[in-house]
Amino acid sequence: MIEIWHNPRCSKSRQTLALLEESGVTPTVKLYQTDPPTADEIRAVLALLGVSPAKIMRVKDGLFRDLGLSVDDDDTRLIDAMVAHPALIERPIVLANGKAALGRPPEAVLDIL
Repeated sequence: MIEIWHNPRCSKSRQTLALLEESGVTPTVKLYQTDPPTADEIRAVLALLGVSPAKIMRVKDGLFRDLGLSVDDDDTRLIDAMVAHPALIERPIVLANGKAALGRPPEAVLDIL
């Protein structure tokens, strides 16, 4: 199964979804802002990506600052913030074949198909 954590209002997310579809892939679309991932799902994605939570967060977003978050916060605090405020999650994230990729740029997801 191929899944995209998608925000239809985001141009990069729309471009990544279109790229997948042009490649003959019909992914499961998770509208992560209305169907937020659990802390365990976020941890699994982080493990697949091999990155810290701050690497998949919109750290320049006003919400990140408004919540008093820092890239130096411990992983649990950042993951809990993403669960409570899924808009903080950088998008899109694609999961395929036991791997994950952040669609920035959109072509980055092609390596895991």
